[in-house]
Amino acid sequence: MLDAKFIRNNLDLVRAGVAAKGETAALAEFQSLDDARRQKITQVEQLKAERNAVTQTIARARQAGEDTTSLQEGMKVAGQKVKELDAEVSAIEEALEALLLRIPNLPDADVPIGASDTENVEIERTGEPRKFAFTPKAHWDIGTELGILDFDRAGKIAGSRFALYRGLGAKLERALINFMLDLHIREHNYIEVFPPLLVTYACMQGTGQFPKFVDDAFKLADKDLYLNPTAEVPVTNMHRDEILDGALLPLYYTAYCPSFRAEAGAAGRDTRGLIRMHQFNKVELVKFVTPETSGDELKMLLRDACRVLDLLEIPYRIVEMCTGDLGFAAAKKYDIELWLPSYNRYMEISSCSNFRDFQARRANIKYRPSSGAKAEYVHTLNGSGLAVDRLVAAVLENYQAEDGSVTVPRALLSYMHVERIVKLSVKQNSLHFPN
Repeated sequence: MLDAKFIRNNLDLVRAGVAAKGETAALAEFQSLDDARRQKITQVEQLKAERNAVTQTIARARQAGEDTTSLQEGMKVAGQKVKELDAEVSAIEEALEALLLRIPNLPDADVPIGASDTENVEIERTGEPRKFAFTPKAHWDIGTELGILDFDRAGKIAGSRFALYRGLGAKLERALINFMLDLHIREHNYIEVFPPLLVTYACMQGTGQFPKFVDDAFKLADKDLYLNPTAEVPVTNMHRDEILDGALLPLYYTAYCPSFRAEAGAAGRDTRGLIRMHQFNKVELVKFVTPETSGDELKMLLRDACRVLDLLEIPYRIVEMCTGDLGFAAAKKYDIELWLPSYNRYMEISSCSNFRDFQARRANIKYRPSSGAKAEYVHTLNGSGLAVDRLVAAVLENYQAEDGSVTVPRALLSYMHVERIVKLSVKQNSLHFPN
C-alpha cells in the first residue's frame, strides 16, 4: 500500500497516478478521514496534557489539605472523553486502512502513458516465427491427436478449463518444470522453495490480490484459506512481519507451484487449450532487494526469465506495460510474449514486475541496512520463470512436424530422454498410462 503521509503530502501526484492506471480511489474520503483522525488525536493529546496538569494540581491540593472532589470529578469526565476519542480514532484508522488497501500503486515516472494494452511498447524481439511448409495445428489438436492431452477426461474430473496430461505430455510438463528450476538455481543463483498451496487472507492482502481480486480466488468452504493464484503469494509472504538482515540482500527465490484462479473476469476468453485454465503450473521468481537496486534487479529478473526461451529456441518479444495495463500493485512491468502459431501472434508467458515498497508495506517486510540502523521497507519483485502450461502449448506448436509428431527441443533432451513425441499406442491411448 501507499504510505498515508505520502498521500497526504502528494494528493495531486497520487490522483494523477491513479487516473493514469485507469483506476479509481476514494482520495476525497481519504483526505476527510485523515483530517478527522489528526483532529481527534490533537484533541486527545490536549485532554491528556490537561489531565496531567490537573493531576499535579490535585497532588498539591492534597498536600495542602484542600478538598479535591470537584477536580477528581473533572478528571473522570476528561478520562471518559479520552476513551471515547481513542475509540473514534481507532474506528477512523480501521476505515483508513480499508481505504488504503484499495488504492493502487503508482506507476514509475518513466512508464509509458496509455489507456490499454494497445498502447504497450514493444522493447525487442528475439527469434523469427517459423515458416511452415504445411498448415500448422493448434496445440489442443496436436496434444489430443498424440494422446498426450485429454480435455474430455479432465472435464469429467473437474469440469471446464482443466487439462489432463498423459504419457509424454505429462513428462513434457515435468521436464519443463525441472529444466526451469535447474536453470534458475544453477545459472541465476535463486534459492528453490516449495511452499504450501493454501494461503490465508492476510497473505493475499499482503501481495495485493485482496481485497480487489477476491472474486478471482478459490476459497475453502470451512476455513479462512484460499488456493494460491500464483507462487508469488506464498513466497513473498515467507518474510511477512519480518525485519531482514540488510547484509543478506538481495534474496532470490524460485518456486514451482500449482496455482488456481477462478478467472471470474475472463468469461469466453481462450476457452480452448492450455492458455487460460483454472489450474495451471508455474515456476515463479521472487526477489527481496534494497530500494537503490530494485530498478536494475527488474532488468536482471527479466533476462533470467527470457533465458528459458533463449535455450528452448522459441521466438518471443518483450513489451513494456503502459500505465493503463500495469495492474493494481506494480510500479513498472514488462511482459514476455512467446509466438503461438495457432493465434498467429505473441502471447504472454511471463509478467516481470517491480512493486517498489507497495507489497512490503502491506505485508510489513523490512530490512535493517546495518547494525543499529532504522529498519526500512524492502522492495519486492516477481515474475514467472515461466508459466509451464503455456510453454507446453508453445513447444507443441512451434516444434510440430507434418506427420503430427513433435520434436523435443535440444535443451530438454536430457530431461525427456526421447527426441520426438509420437502418438501413443492403442493400448496406451485407451485405458492405461504408458510407463
